[in-house]
Amino acid sequence: MISRKIIRKPLITEKTSIQKEMHNQLTFEVDRLANRIEIKRAIESVFNVRVAEVRTMQVKGKTKKRGPIIGKRRDWKKAIVRLMPGERIDFFEGV
Repeated sequence: MISRKIIRKPLITEKTSIQKEMHNQLTFEVDRLANRIEIKRAIESVFNVRVAEVRTMQVKGKTKKRGPIIGKRRDWKKAIVRLMPGERIDFFEGV
């Protein structure tokens, strides 16, 4: 897979901001078919950093109801990436 297709978008919330500051961890939405090794290589090549650990989880889409119509959001995959000590991604520093 191409590195840009594996990494969909960074997830920026209060919790991920605390993880970034305390544990040097970043969170991304990634392709559902990508495994940990592919995610690690993609992060290292796109952002030019060294990755210590990658943890992944499948997130189930929520069921939503609007009047009589019931729908479902899509399922997606989340990757929590821990960088090596001293490494950082400048993209997140301004957030």
